[in-house]
Amino acid sequence: MYDSEFGLPWHSSVDHSGAYLIDRSPSYFEPVLNYLRHGQLILDSGLNPAGVLEEAIFFGITSLYKPLEEMIKLNEKPGDHTAITRREFVLMLQGRGANCELRCQGMNFEGADLSNLDLRYINLKLANLSKADLSGANMSCCCLERTNMAGAKMDGANLQGVRMVLANLEGATLIGCNFEDPHGRKANLEGVNMKGVNLENSQMAGVNLRVATLKNANLKNSNLRGAILAGTDLENCNLTGCDLQEANLRGANVKNATFEEMLTPLHMSQSVR
Repeated sequence: MYDSEFGLPWHSSVDHSGAYLIDRSPSYFEPVLNYLRHGQLILDSGLNPAGVLEEAIFFGITSLYKPLEEMIKLNEKPGDHTAITRREFVLMLQGRGANCELRCQGMNFEGADLSNLDLRYINLKLANLSKADLSGANMSCCCLERTNMAGAKMDGANLQGVRMVLANLEGATLIGCNFEDPHGRKANLEGVNMKGVNLENSQMAGVNLRVATLKNANLKNSNLRGAILAGTDLENCNLTGCDLQEANLRGANVKNATFEEMLTPLHMSQSVR
């Protein structure tokens, strides 16, 4: 006897009368048998459709392949690619010890509501926080290196001492954010992509934005005193009302940038181009 789908022998035992002994799981075979009886695929609760699919393949009942494959997809448990919900993450936060570092490297938080949560010191390197709501969250001293935060809402977030090297924040909003740490720990945003971000009224004194991209960003009324902006792309940026005293602008691209109502005048030693 041969499988009608693959043309492979079943290798089933045959008795003296020529009857085949088919040694298969009765639980998985029952839905197949009932399907052959009345044409309806019915699986009892708790029965794994993957096992039934194996029976359908064994007996070559091709009409069952597609509906069973669809059932398997519906029953798949969320994997690492599935975005984590606020409730799931809050449970993770509650479960960590007082002095335990929470490592969330590479995890997917796309579109998650993480607003107003205490996220201090969490390792979010390479994580996906695109379009997430982080407004009002305390993210001080977080590792956000190479993290994707494109389109995220981060208004009013506390970002003291964050490490955001080479992160992607294109199109994000960071209105009224605080990067300035009174204890002297400097936020490191070297090479960050902040194209088109809104940083209006943010406290960014001493921040490292070397070779960062802030093209078309809104930095109106932000405090950038002593910030490192060497080699930074500030093309078309709105720097109206900013405090750039002692900021390092050597080699920065300020083409078409707006410098109206500056709190302190720029000096030649800052070497803008």
